[in-house]
Amino acid sequence: MALCYISIGSNINREQNVVSALTALQGEFGVLQNSSLYESSSVGFEGDAFFNLVSAFYSEKSAVDITLRLKKIEAAHGRVRGIEKFSSRSLDLDLLLYDQTIMQTEAVTLPHADILAYAFVLQPLAEIAGEQEHPVEQCNYADLWRGFVAHSSSQQRKVPFPV
Repeated sequence: MALCYISIGSNINREQNVVSALTALQGEFGVLQNSSLYESSSVGFEGDAFFNLVSAFYSEKSAVDITLRLKKIEAAHGRVRGIEKFSSRSLDLDLLLYDQTIMQTEAVTLPHADILAYAFVLQPLAEIAGEQEHPVEQCNYADLWRGFVAHSSSQQRKVPFPV
């Protein structure tokens, strides 16, 4: 079984969509290990603040199959594709890691580039996988996060999970 990590983000009906997404993900993949929930400003555009977290689970499904299932969950939550990369989202689910797999296909790129680019991905990943190593960088996520914080002005805060 592969250990998979996914990022979850929403800034449209974010409380409802995050809770509903976690329920859908658990139904699809089983037991989830979730990071804390973080609130962060929108990046690359003016918009409402996002809720973000990272979830981990084990799966026998392929990385491509998991990605397709994530897209179905996004669509069920009103995700509209084909708009600008930086825009409001009802739900954004990305497969970040699939064990230590390195791959680039039309459907999937692993590890996901957002891990090294955005605090809203790296901080929650470092929280639940701090001692694991990035398959390309050969550095653990806790150290990557410490280095990121030292060179970033990005601000986010932990918030309680919606009930």
